[in-house]
Amino acid sequence: MPLLEISSLVLVSAEPEQVWQLAVDWSRQQDWVWRTRVHGGTGVGAHVVARTGVGPVAITDTMVITQWDPPRRCVVRHTGKIVRGLGVLEVTRLGSSSEFRWTEQLDLPRPLAGRLGRWLVAPPARWVLALSLRRFARML
Repeated sequence: MPLLEISSLVLVSAEPEQVWQLAVDWSRQQDWVWRTRVHGGTGVGAHVVARTGVGPVAITDTMVITQWDPPRRCVVRHTGKIVRGLGVLEVTRLGSSSEFRWTEQLDLPRPLAGRLGRWLVAPPARWVLALSLRRFARML
């Protein structure tokens, strides 16, 4: 299946450790990730589950953490039937600030693998990432 890569970043006036703590506090992601509730563990091999949407119109995204390098990088492998691929959270120190980057490398399911699917998936996904990171920055 073709990969669709979507990435967004935000600069925040905070130490990398602060950014990291908020980014991987799964229970608090509902405060900054649009219409999403998350729970899960930490460290390589831990499972994370996110539910995005409203009521019955929601997607459950199951994940396994494959890389855990605090306070720099967390990589999850999406293992669900709909959402598959990798999610990457990265924190980089930039002087007295930090850059927080969220990248999704998605394996699109067959009906969405073509140009039309990419056109339907990419714009709203980019919007959600950018909106979520703006909300994240306001929390720090």
